[in-house]
Amino acid sequence: MNILVITQYFWPENFRINDLISGLIEKGHQITVLTGIPNYPEGKFFAGHGYFKNIIQKYGEAKIIRVPIISRGRGSKIRLFLNYFSFAFCASILAPLLCRKKYDLIFVYEPSPVTVCLPAIILKKIKSLPILFWVQDLWPESLSATRAVSSTLIIRMVRKLVHFIYHQCDLILVQSRAFIPSIESYGIDRKKIFYFPNNTEELYRPVILPDSAVERKNLPKGFIAMFAGNIGAAQDFGTIIDAACELREHKDIYWVILGDGRMRQWAQGKVDERGLAENFLFLGRRRVEDMPYYFSLADVLLVTLKNEYIFQLTVPAKVQSYLACAKPIVAALAGEGGRIIEESGAGLVCPPQDPSALAKKVLEMYHMEKSRLQEMGQNGRHYFENNFERTMLIDKLDNLLKGHQGS
Repeated sequence: MNILVITQYFWPENFRINDLISGLIEKGHQITVLTGIPNYPEGKFFAGHGYFKNIIQKYGEAKIIRVPIISRGRGSKIRLFLNYFSFAFCASILAPLLCRKKYDLIFVYEPSPVTVCLPAIILKKIKSLPILFWVQDLWPESLSATRAVSSTLIIRMVRKLVHFIYHQCDLILVQSRAFIPSIESYGIDRKKIFYFPNNTEELYRPVILPDSAVERKNLPKGFIAMFAGNIGAAQDFGTIIDAACELREHKDIYWVILGDGRMRQWAQGKVDERGLAENFLFLGRRRVEDMPYYFSLADVLLVTLKNEYIFQLTVPAKVQSYLACAKPIVAALAGEGGRIIEESGAGLVCPPQDPSALAKKVLEMYHMEKSRLQEMGQNGRHYFENNFERTMLIDKLDNLLKGHQGS
């Protein structure tokens, strides 16, 4: 099949869609990716990219077509609006000119914003192509939860836009089963909604590092609670920092942060203000290929989200990566993400935005026998293999795509 993928984010930005496209190519599909100029999460264009640089590229056998966008900058509300709007506008205008091939269908990847689907709808009208829309974030719920938008008028307008977009799609894929009622509430037939969770790259696996490994030199000796991923408002770093304060007498408990985001400077400032700098390490972004090696050195892996309704429905993508690496998890989550961790037996879960509860869970795992922590990790790996394994999920997607070819 000849598939057009529309996504605002793509390689060299680190998103799940990168590996998914590699998997579809392995299945023999021809892929064209319509995307923007990479600028996430730093907010500035990646080196070697710009309005007139690397507009046409290759990612393996996939062809990349980039449209102009306004970068995220420092993530202010106005700059994010311009970033979202510029991609939707430019891709909608340019897609008919740049994507002239005969395609069998359009696959849209939506971690936010929902407007990423608008260029696909334009092309659908012109080329009579089916749209498969993979929903990673629910709008307008995400806007309310992150306090990005407080105006009820704007929320109502976004809800109408979402209603329009959903009704233009031939199949809606959801990364969490808990998304289904929300999408049905827009009058979407349940038969058009399919649960398709995030998988993770094959490189995420249990590894054992030699004593001489460079990753060991970057970490202290002690009990390591490691967080990986975006440092943003949704991840609720205030709770992590408050929990660390409650455990500050345990000098051998270290909080290691791998990642970056618009709240990083705030988080580092709070850590310094609380006198926690000796037990907090902000290591910044690391190559995705290096992540399993760092995970292998953690005693527990940490995932947190704010206590908002939308986040109860969401499964953070890092959960699959953590499970795949067979490491125990401590989670401050409610809803679907917490359910998966509890159901798998992969770790301990406490309510979100409750620093004392998080501190107690970390301390409980700190006192656990190593064998018990290893057992949790293995439980997680088994659950991952049965529910999120890459080949299994790509096979399912392959069948879905073929079933909607030219529908």
